[in-house]
Amino acid sequence: MSLATYKKKRKFDATPEPSGKILKGKGPLKFVIQKHAATRLHYDFRIEHKGVLVSWAVPKGPSLRGEDKHLAMSVEDHPLDYMKFEGVIPEGNYGAGVVIVWDFGNYLALGARDRAESEKLIAAGLKSGQVKIVLNGEKVKGGFAFIKLKNDKKGNAWLLIKEKDAYRKNVDITKKDKSVLSGKNLKQMEKTKNQWTGHAAH
Repeated sequence: MSLATYKKKRKFDATPEPSGKILKGKGPLKFVIQKHAATRLHYDFRIEHKGVLVSWAVPKGPSLRGEDKHLAMSVEDHPLDYMKFEGVIPEGNYGAGVVIVWDFGNYLALGARDRAESEKLIAAGLKSGQVKIVLNGEKVKGGFAFIKLKNDKKGNAWLLIKEKDAYRKNVDITKKDKSVLSGKNLKQMEKTKNQWTGHAAH
């Protein structure tokens, strides 16, 4: 796990994003889904793993429908402090646009009983191309799977699929458009200008 790529892409004197560092996490593993109005609107799905946030950009966001297979592009690891970042990344910076914390909560790897087991299963899943997790968020709950596309030449294309469980529903969960932290939607957050309204997650 490394934050070198994350730091290389950003100028921290020009963006409110946290510079962050690799931290030794404690307590339940956490996840965050951030709604990000950059060049194209997408959702950043991040899971805590080995002191950083392993991240995917999901253009259509998560779905509770079992038949949906949404593209998820793996991106650079982010610092744990990013979990509660929301605000405006100014023009001229990487990822310029408005960010809100669309959902936040705890998670375990599918079949794991604790943090240690989860870390082992996530590490193995990232290598094998099949990461299965169980979320306990405010908007999304239950099992989800990230499945890596084998024919992708660049090696960063995955699919995000809802596992079959009691939380699978035929509803569009993305219609819930407000931050679980501030209660603001993207337009309301944009009015806060460049403020970092979140707080360190640990």
